[in-house]
Amino acid sequence: MIGFGYDSHKLGKGKDLILGGIKIPSELGTESHSDGDAVLHALCDAIFGASALGDIGEHFPDTDPKYKNADSSIFLKAAMDILKQQNLLLINIDVTIILERPKLSPFKEEIRQNISSLCNLPLERVSIKAKTNEKMGFVGRSEGVCVYCVVQIEKRL
Repeated sequence: MIGFGYDSHKLGKGKDLILGGIKIPSELGTESHSDGDAVLHALCDAIFGASALGDIGEHFPDTDPKYKNADSSIFLKAAMDILKQQNLLLINIDVTIILERPKLSPFKEEIRQNISSLCNLPLERVSIKAKTNEKMGFVGRSEGVCVYCVVQIEKRL
């Protein structure tokens, strides 16, 4: 089974930029109800999509005060627990982060390792790619970040 996830967040001054559980030095960070980690949000949506279990907003609504400033790794842990309860196994993860600045190449491996650890998945099954939007659109104007994620899951044998 394949799942696709997408997330985007507006960028603003005085906020932290957290991607894949890693704090990235930046003058702009994500504006969000939780910590705004668009990578982990897209990953959760891909997991929920592959398992036909809704989306991140259904599981962790931004109207719930208990998720205010929440570390998004708790959402991913819950998604992984749901997979286990459904007798499903995460096989691989492919993430594309689209952000004009800062450049993410120095952080991709750390993000990859963190996601591998959070998902208890071998490193060779986690792919992290970073792109700019060639100065086009809201991402190109450094107004936001967006992330695409694809996962494969299988029934446990």
